[in-house]
Amino acid sequence: MAGRYLREVQRLATSGARGVAAFTVGGVQRLAIPQLAYDAPGSPSGMNGGDSNTDILLFDRRDGEFAPTGRLPGPGAEDVEYFEVDGTPFLACACIRIGSGPYNFSVGQPLYRWGGNAWEPFQTIVGHAAKQWRHFTVGGVHHLALAQNRPGGPELPSRLYRWTGTEFGHLQDIPSRIGYNFHAFDLDGTSYLAHADHLLPSRLYRWDGAEFVPHQDLMPAGGRAFATFAAGGERYLAVANIQSDSILLRWENGRFVDHAVLGGGTGGRELLVVDTPEGLFMVRVDFITGGPADPHPLLKSPLYKFEDGTFRVVEEYDTSGGTDVALVAGPGGGRQLVVSHGLNGRLGFETESVVYAFSPAGDL
Repeated sequence: MAGRYLREVQRLATSGARGVAAFTVGGVQRLAIPQLAYDAPGSPSGMNGGDSNTDILLFDRRDGEFAPTGRLPGPGAEDVEYFEVDGTPFLACACIRIGSGPYNFSVGQPLYRWGGNAWEPFQTIVGHAAKQWRHFTVGGVHHLALAQNRPGGPELPSRLYRWTGTEFGHLQDIPSRIGYNFHAFDLDGTSYLAHADHLLPSRLYRWDGAEFVPHQDLMPAGGRAFATFAAGGERYLAVANIQSDSILLRWENGRFVDHAVLGGGTGGRELLVVDTPEGLFMVRVDFITGGPADPHPLLKSPLYKFEDGTFRVVEEYDTSGGTDVALVAGPGGGRQLVVSHGLNGRLGFETESVVYAFSPAGDL
């Protein structure tokens, strides 16, 4: 596929890919791609079936392309978060389930530490139907946020963890029914944390010096992801929604207020803002429309450009149950986007993830 801003340059063999973490360790560009499930005879059919005894795929940049280099244990993996503590690289893996039906949703969430030549097990945190890890710092202290929960079972809240100096310990709980994501940022000298939930309102929390306290509701239901940015002297928060329109909010008098409805329809799952000399862009990755009862994964996801005080769709690109996007440096100093895909047109899991060349000048 080739458009004005995006051109496909590589495909990666994945199965039920639910995310993509891009990072550089030891001078090598690397990817970690979590996989929810494999297609397997005898396992339940449909987008919530399959065999979740899966691995996380590892890729290294070699001769200009990403090549598979190994795997890490990560059953039913929904997300991988890369971060560093005192210069040491870590990977946190969010696993929603294990098994091939019936599934166990109470799963150990593995944290790996780079040992110099390979990833080594570091810590396991028990979660329930985990969706996302997010790393952030408050006052120079490292934190991890785990978005999780599903109706039925123990129904655990989403949870925040703080670095103790040797490992991550529990800090506080965040109410959730189906927690999907966290996004941390600072505004006017205060630390904030946004939590996306499918059934509860997506909510903004404010750090009070000891914990995060509720600040305001952002969206009533269907929340998936956030992105913050500044433009024209204003600060904005974009919120992706899978079952209704994604929206753009503007910071005003200590709260976010409605600013614009983003074009592109429903289905939004992930967002990425890219600031370039040619302008401000935002990539939205769409998962499905129609809901789990009638899912449609083959979609046109929007690429936006910030113009006249809002984001406008300037291009669409194909996604196949799209789940995540990462920005990486391409060969020769260009930009590339890696987009993970989780479902094919038959609602199976075997579908390739895609690397795109991205030209903000629109000259591809």
